[in-house]
Amino acid sequence: MAGKYKSSATIIPVDEAVGTVLAHDITEIRPGQFKGPAFKKGHIIREEDVQHLKRLGKEHLYVLKLEPGELHEDEAAFRIARTIAGPGVRFDGSPSEGKISLKAAYAGLLKVNVEALVELNMTAEISCSSRHTHTVVQAGDILAATRAIPLIMKEKTLMDALESIRLHGPIFTVKALAQPPAGLVVTGNEVYTGLIDDKFAPIIRGKLAAYGCEICKLVFSPDKMDRIVDGIRSVLEAGARLVLVAGGMSVDPDDISRLAVAEAGADPVVYGTPVLPGAMFLYGRIGNIPILGLPACVLFYRATVLDLVLPRVLAGEEITRRDLAEMAHGGMCLQCEACRYPVCPFGK
Repeated sequence: MAGKYKSSATIIPVDEAVGTVLAHDITEIRPGQFKGPAFKKGHIIREEDVQHLKRLGKEHLYVLKLEPGELHEDEAAFRIARTIAGPGVRFDGSPSEGKISLKAAYAGLLKVNVEALVELNMTAEISCSSRHTHTVVQAGDILAATRAIPLIMKEKTLMDALESIRLHGPIFTVKALAQPPAGLVVTGNEVYTGLIDDKFAPIIRGKLAAYGCEICKLVFSPDKMDRIVDGIRSVLEAGARLVLVAGGMSVDPDDISRLAVAEAGADPVVYGTPVLPGAMFLYGRIGNIPILGLPACVLFYRATVLDLVLPRVLAGEEITRRDLAEMAHGGMCLQCEACRYPVCPFGK
């Protein structure tokens, strides 16, 4: 660094530093006790600081002298954050050691423009890392962190990088999740006739409740086309703004729920996913109301395609065939003995 930036920073021995102003933070690490700045940028070096600095391995210090067209790492980090942060993302105005963290302004669904994120990191002097896109976050959660790598950065280098990013729009946004009243239609002769107890409703109720949604009407239907269609229409009439149809999603001759969804007026209808568990999942819309067809795997696995799609639906997204196809990468549940979803690779 000294050779590359010597025109902008003067290097002086630490023994001659008393009375000078630090140009950057100096980090101290005490294993198991502390990691952070021992001396902050702007600190005036005192006589008693000299030995402390030497214990940190500092025999020389930088005294910053910015030339026209150069930026300190903190200013560069602030400009990067201002460019990449979109709606629902906030950050503090005081970077530390050239790094600044982006946080969720409110609970919602994190959206990352992955292509733009990669493009930003193609500039060697910039580092930016984040959580996975489509992660559900809470207010105050850290979403990403960015920093300028060198102490001093050429302003033109930064401006060129950010100008390219502006063409993509902000890299990070958080979309608030709606809490629509939900209608649930549970299909199956065995449940309708009482031969077995329904297991779907408690599970679905719990998953919806995690997002503040309630079931406004629950309907049980036999495996008959007209009855399932009537069930869907009845929950819509009850005010449902999200419809879930549970069961009957396979290709078995008795499983006609997916056909009934289309018959009820859903258009488009996207059936089948590359997610396991969840291959026979269905997404459709009746007008502007989303309808989700749930296969039996929802009963047996803690995490399925429903857990990946539901927050995106609540964020107002329309799910396309491409959206489902893109879930193939990371869409295989490892069926761990102790499920830790969402802290796992599933859906990532």
